[in-house]
Amino acid sequence: MEKIAYLGPEGTFSELAATAFTKSAERLPYRDISSCLQALAKKEVDGAVVPLENTIEGSVNITLDHLVHKHDLPIVGELAIPVAQHLLVHPQNADQSMGIVYSHPHALAQCHDYLSKHLSGAEWMHASSTAKAAKEIAENPSLNRAVIANRLAAKTYGLAITAENIHDFANNHTRFVLLSTRKTQNDPSVEARPSVNRKTTIVVTLPSDYSGALHQVLSAFAWRKLNLSKIESRPMKTGIGHYFFIIDIDHAYDDVLVPGALEEIKAIGCATRLLGSYPSAVIHEENEMESTI
Repeated sequence: MEKIAYLGPEGTFSELAATAFTKSAERLPYRDISSCLQALAKKEVDGAVVPLENTIEGSVNITLDHLVHKHDLPIVGELAIPVAQHLLVHPQNADQSMGIVYSHPHALAQCHDYLSKHLSGAEWMHASSTAKAAKEIAENPSLNRAVIANRLAAKTYGLAITAENIHDFANNHTRFVLLSTRKTQNDPSVEARPSVNRKTTIVVTLPSDYSGALHQVLSAFAWRKLNLSKIESRPMKTGIGHYFFIIDIDHAYDDVLVPGALEEIKAIGCATRLLGSYPSAVIHEENEMESTI
């Protein structure tokens, strides 16, 4: 791939993920997830990296809804990367106490215990992203604020790290997916990582007048011994009580098992759609990302 869109600005966890997917492609930041996916749909880029799920916050609904309702953009790879948050300040203010902590609301929430213990008197101020907060502080040292962001943001914007790993949960990860319409081999940067799994993600819409349909859908996978690592309902946006299901299957889309399961659930009147069959890997520690930074 030559160009990859990611959720910007520079220094976000999305950029870290994009770099982990491929170091050779040009990385282009976009202002929001919708813009990333629109750029790929318009073929302005060859791929897009967007967040799909976080350990603490759960699914990224805007990503799911766009993939189901607005675009046909196949998932070709997945990486779960550690969310390590650090306290950053402008180097000019490294020895000063900070009265304001500035970051994305999720980052502030993820560091609640540290902030309550060490910065209990500080005001929390919300930014649209951790990287945007870091960029503003780098450009305006007189604001005299501390920022919660990652190590890439500190390097990108020349900020000093005054406290490392201030997040409450050590196992916090975000799943990022690489989307592409190009008919190429699966991204080698995922395939080359240890303990790579194969996953298939599908969308299932149940018939409205069929009792027990969800039970039969799950049974189609169960008797084939296909493990479902996630099943989630999302509104169809057609009326109250109308839902579709997004299902992650821990198995590649092969010639027998997964297609057979889909044919079985189609037979009871369910609609199905394949979102992708792809390699999936987990990066467990932030130091595994050092080569990308």
